[in-house]
Amino acid sequence: MKMRRSFVLFLVLSMVLGACAKLPPGASPTPTPEAGLPTPVLVLTQAPDVEKEAQAYLDAWKSEDYEGMYARLSKLTRDALTLEDFIKQHKNAAVAMTMQEINYAVLSSMVRPTSAQVNYEISYTTTLLGTITRSAIMNLALEEGAWKVQWDVSMILPELAGGNKLELTYEIPARGNLYDIYGYPLVAQDDAVALGVIPGQIDPEKEANMLNLLANILDVSSDSIYKKYQYAQSDWYVAIGDVSAAVAQNYSDRLSQYPGLIMSSFRSRYYYDGGIAPHVIGYVLSISPEQLEEYQRLGYRGDEKIGATGLEAWGEAFLAGTHGASLYVKDPQGQVVTKLASAKAKPAASIYTTIDSTLQYYLQRSMGNNLGAIVVMERDTGKVLAMVSNPGFNPNLFEPVNYNSMMLSDVLADPKLPLYNRASQGVYPLGSVFKIITMAAALETGVFTPDYPYYCDDKWTELAGTVLYDWTYERGFGASGLLSLKEGLMRSCNPWFWHIGLTLWNDGYESAIADVAAGFGLGKKTGIEIPDFEGRLEQPASVSENVQLAIGQGTLQVSPLQVAAFVAAVGNGGTLYKPTVVEKIVPVDGTEPVYEFKPVINGKLPVTPENLQAIQEAMVMVVRNTRGTAAYQFRGLSVNIAGKTGTAENPAGDSHAWFAGYTFNNNPNRPDIAVAIILENAGEGSDMAAPLFRRVVQLYFSNYSNAGGTMPWEESPYVVKTQTPEP
Repeated sequence: MKMRRSFVLFLVLSMVLGACAKLPPGASPTPTPEAGLPTPVLVLTQAPDVEKEAQAYLDAWKSEDYEGMYARLSKLTRDALTLEDFIKQHKNAAVAMTMQEINYAVLSSMVRPTSAQVNYEISYTTTLLGTITRSAIMNLALEEGAWKVQWDVSMILPELAGGNKLELTYEIPARGNLYDIYGYPLVAQDDAVALGVIPGQIDPEKEANMLNLLANILDVSSDSIYKKYQYAQSDWYVAIGDVSAAVAQNYSDRLSQYPGLIMSSFRSRYYYDGGIAPHVIGYVLSISPEQLEEYQRLGYRGDEKIGATGLEAWGEAFLAGTHGASLYVKDPQGQVVTKLASAKAKPAASIYTTIDSTLQYYLQRSMGNNLGAIVVMERDTGKVLAMVSNPGFNPNLFEPVNYNSMMLSDVLADPKLPLYNRASQGVYPLGSVFKIITMAAALETGVFTPDYPYYCDDKWTELAGTVLYDWTYERGFGASGLLSLKEGLMRSCNPWFWHIGLTLWNDGYESAIADVAAGFGLGKKTGIEIPDFEGRLEQPASVSENVQLAIGQGTLQVSPLQVAAFVAAVGNGGTLYKPTVVEKIVPVDGTEPVYEFKPVINGKLPVTPENLQAIQEAMVMVVRNTRGTAAYQFRGLSVNIAGKTGTAENPAGDSHAWFAGYTFNNNPNRPDIAVAIILENAGEGSDMAAPLFRRVVQLYFSNYSNAGGTMPWEESPYVVKTQTPEP
């Protein structure tokens, strides 16, 4: 009921009646002059709209503008309550309820001359407890012509009156595991053992045997272990590695024989084999103080580990499950007054990745000391079977209870950036692998045909004022001679592709190469679950820029993942699949999967089937024709392959070595693959990256029994050459 209008009407009538004199019957009033008194003037001041003020306060609450709310409090309230305490009370309640959103409705109001009451309904949308709705009262006081809120804690929840507090108890499900595509565990909660040495305590007569044993357990070279403590002080502890408790138990009798070898047990979320695909899987961290309130309101207690990178972060909602919770009201003595709400826990789910852990493991060991990346993808689905970024890192070092975590600072300070995923986030000039795209543009414009002839000299002078040299000139091989377009790709003839860039520009096809590159997926993210970069693809602003773009130089930058995706599309007939590292997501209670992989198409290559066939034939010539730039690397290889070498100029140092290709065995039991490889500052793609492509293919198709030879940097497969110290 509103009292304001009745009060004003009463006031007006009283003043009017009081101003009139009582007259005898039949008499009429006679004006009487009054000396010195002014005529009374009635001024009415409308009280401010109390409901409007209540709505303004509730709107500020809805947006969690606590300072704005506090500014609308009465002076008496502010004198008794600091801003810090006011904010704390609201945030504590929001955390206890796992509040995500507030909604309200004003129900009624009652106004007096200097005070008012507004009844409202408040609804809290929470993470764990559904919607909590209460009716509450807002008292207001009129101060200096404005309504001010006389706040008390019952405005949050009526149950909080009298000094009561909220308390939330949790039921936390076990975190889900991550597996490879065959069900091999990549990470799970497990007991583990940190291995380290104190150099001064090692028995010299037993040192060689100790190193051999550790090398066998950790599957590394004994020399690499020795180098870790070679120059350490005698009393230093030097971390060597970690193994699961089961592995340590198998070797416990032998490990205990060596003085100076320290074993420290710990239990944690354990990443097996020193971290398989660590850049894909990621790692967990404790919730930081800055994140604490955010995660508490998401339903976390606050002492859990959360995914920080990779699939651990992407799949947090699945891996963490849903916490169960009960919300209690307790009196000032800590006794339970009532239970406001509760919800049962929902089990976590485990993620089965597309990673082939055995292939991944061998390829991680194949990179030597090279910086770079390997991406192996199923050609016809987009499943990523391996993603290697070198150097890698051991995710177990992020676990504080692991005694070897003291070495984490070395990882974080490493100038080679081992945490950086070069496979999906690295952006590089592509070099001659880009000629696949330039050939597509040349054919699609109709300016060139697959058999179009051009003389490939060892230098190029068609662009006025410019002299450019082919790779054959730099290596002393002489000119490649008359070549068809397909042979130009086979020989990776730079003059051929400079000629294409110049001709297309002069014929009015200034954007053709860049447009086709965009159609191949460059300049945009792939959509994979883990972070990736879109790279850099710009329309050339001049003929010289178009000439450089034609051989994959200039401002162009791509990721190895993008290259693997478009090379797969070339091999499968033109379909660009969205890359994925997630095969399925399965609740830990064994119920039906909540997600199962199905191929997703990102697009189609802007190339006709006839022109695509010509590109495929040229890529086969690269690896099979005796004049192909990589043919010598694949002699005797029985797998059907197609590929392209690349040597990308790098202003900051030596050229990057590229190789990208695919297989076409058409074996229903072993899906064909596409591969992209980059080795930073390693030189020629044919010399350095092509051998690694051979290893990938032979490992994959031999069921890991054939290492595909020895890499240029290896003494034997997976063993890096020992560098002789300079005198």
